[in-house]
Amino acid sequence: MKIFLFMCVLAAMLWTGGTPSAQETSADKLVSRVIEDGGSGAYSAIMLAESSLPTHTIFRPKDLTVFDQDHKLPVIAWGNGACANSPWEHLNFLSEVSSHGFLIVAIGLMPEEGKKGDGKSTSKQLTDGIDWAIAQNKDPKSPYNNRLDVSKIAVSGMSCGGLQALEVASDARVSTVVICNSGILDVPGNGRSAMPDLKKENLNEIHTPILYMLGGEKDIAYANGMDDYKRINHVPVFMANMDVGHGGTFSQPHGGEFAKVATAWYKWQLKGDSEAGKMFSGDAPLLSKNTHWRMEKKNMP
Repeated sequence: MKIFLFMCVLAAMLWTGGTPSAQETSADKLVSRVIEDGGSGAYSAIMLAESSLPTHTIFRPKDLTVFDQDHKLPVIAWGNGACANSPWEHLNFLSEVSSHGFLIVAIGLMPEEGKKGDGKSTSKQLTDGIDWAIAQNKDPKSPYNNRLDVSKIAVSGMSCGGLQALEVASDARVSTVVICNSGILDVPGNGRSAMPDLKKENLNEIHTPILYMLGGEKDIAYANGMDDYKRINHVPVFMANMDVGHGGTFSQPHGGEFAKVATAWYKWQLKGDSEAGKMFSGDAPLLSKNTHWRMEKKNMP
């Protein structure tokens, strides 16, 4: 009987190639999903949960083999609206941005299809994501080994996530900041919520170019964001407003206009793409000709 069982196991191993497959090891099983059509960029994106960072959700090009020492993925750390511990509100936006050649490490658990996430997050989860990306880039056993450009890192977020990004913007590893539908409150959080307890003085700690995208005067963060813009005078700052309110266009197909503007900024700031930079630079930035947007800028080329 024992010989018979041994022969059955041996036959199964031979059938699967002689060694246990990745699918047989549940801890290493890749849990992933395509959002919409994977985005409109050159690198079809997936959303996935990585066992090495179970507290976050990853958005990245599906095929990593096209990235190497000479063609790397910049890193974007993302914080969610409402301090949510899941990026469920921003899936279309994040997938679209990633499809243009970025690794996005979003705070929180990967959402189940059709469901909202729960729980609250902290600003530290942004730097946790950065730490993870840097470690993965160094790890010869990681699929990200030498495929990430860890010299080009953005911190970004929407609403409460924008405040989280502002809280960690002083990190020396950060190359640029993108703040969506957010701004530091004149009266700090006072313990009312999970929001970071920031003061306007925190703006002085920003050391990189920064993009604000607001939803116009209907956006509850409009006054705070515009006040931030007024106070930032020591780094390049670009303010873009679209009259869509606090919700932005994140859930629209391919993330809508917010994804188009954010992607151009990331390409310019993290990849040195001067064509993308024309949306923001010069005496007549291309965004100034887009009827969807109103813009202002300071300290910029």
